[in-house]
Amino acid sequence: MRTVFWVAGFIFVLDQLTKYYVVHVLNLREVLAIDVIPPLLNLRMAWNYGINFGILADQGDTTRWILISVALVISGAVLWWVRHDPSGRWQEIAAGLLVGGALGNVIDRLTYGAVADFLNMSCCGFDNPFSFNVADISIFIGAFGMVIFSSDKKAA
Repeated sequence: MRTVFWVAGFIFVLDQLTKYYVVHVLNLREVLAIDVIPPLLNLRMAWNYGINFGILADQGDTTRWILISVALVISGAVLWWVRHDPSGRWQEIAAGLLVGGALGNVIDRLTYGAVADFLNMSCCGFDNPFSFNVADISIFIGAFGMVIFSSDKKAA
């Protein structure tokens, strides 16, 4: 379980540092857009009040607290799962990615009222209108890894 907490802590700190730097130091909240390596990597400020792709974003403050609660419950469930069904270091890394990312987005919802998304990538004629952050990447990879690296104890 130590690996889970180290990875979660690292991802949480990395996520919060990148968000602080982009929102406050680069002032992306007012500048709104910075081209880094167009179109492959751009910074585009987006405040996500809902879930993925802004779904449920117009549902108000109740949605914010529901999403905070869901993220905390999922984080707790993942920690319980890893503790009671240990499947090795890769599963622990995946769990840490998921938990660290989820907690990073929870802090955003508590601090800003929304998740600070800022990474935008497009390629090959496809113009991606959506932004994401380090936490989102970690949650995606962590959830995928939890499925891939979990043990299957079913009898054949």
